[in-house]
Amino acid sequence: MFVATNTGKAVRLYMKERLEAKFSENEIRFFFRESIQQRMKLTPTELLLVDDLKFSESDLLYFRSIVKRLLEDEPFQHIIGHTYFYDLKINCTKDALVPRPETEELVDWIIQSVTKEPHLILDICTGSGCIALALKSHFVNSKVLATDVSLNALNLAKKNAASMNSEINFVEHSVLDQEITELIDQELVDVVVANPPYIPQKESIQMFRNVLEYDPHLALFVPDEDPLIFYREIAVKSFPILQTNGSLFFEIHELYGNEILNLLNEIGYTSVELKKDLQGKNRMVKALK
Repeated sequence: MFVATNTGKAVRLYMKERLEAKFSENEIRFFFRESIQQRMKLTPTELLLVDDLKFSESDLLYFRSIVKRLLEDEPFQHIIGHTYFYDLKINCTKDALVPRPETEELVDWIIQSVTKEPHLILDICTGSGCIALALKSHFVNSKVLATDVSLNALNLAKKNAASMNSEINFVEHSVLDQEITELIDQELVDVVVANPPYIPQKESIQMFRNVLEYDPHLALFVPDEDPLIFYREIAVKSFPILQTNGSLFFEIHELYGNEILNLLNEIGYTSVELKKDLQGKNRMVKALK
């Protein structure tokens, strides 16, 4: 047997021994706790006594497989099948990017900025649906329309919405090739939000294996010669369908903040603002029509 005994303590020590060269102590503690919880569905009290728990051979093989997959750089969220985003449980697969903390910060900025409940929110490049779902959970009476070019991502987003009984309209749509007006039936939009692809292809050589091999490249990369392609298309096509004083929010590449500000000003947006995330990186932009 690959562990000394079939106890929780032995599993914890095994995970620490195998993973400590690659992950921090806090990360390993998180992997252990979440793996145990995913497998055993323990109560908080039972989790406190996890060292004394006894596991079956099948359970032990499950934990060993998690260690193996982590060592192969598979994202932990893919391994256990979910993550938490704005207190919502979001299913995670290779079909969409794993929701990230800076995107939570974007959602929080929207909620703080938009004081009156919007009639219609449009989420472009929705991926897993995490932004749309988080906004709908706060603006419960708002209509939310979420689009993506990937059918696989939309199917994942629909699954996430169904698990929460959240009423969101998901639509297949390419913002590069199609107009937005065809989606909204002459309605005007109060809030447009987008976290589009923004990483130039040339940066792929610097990226980690867990991103390059497990995240969809369609959601990551843009041409080196035109890194603002999605921002320009979304900003131009959103301008005529926004209400007066309607808001546009972007998550952005940290290196292109000023270029995006200039782009939005040239299109005619006002009150254009660049915001740093908690790591001190330029990650978010807000503008008004």
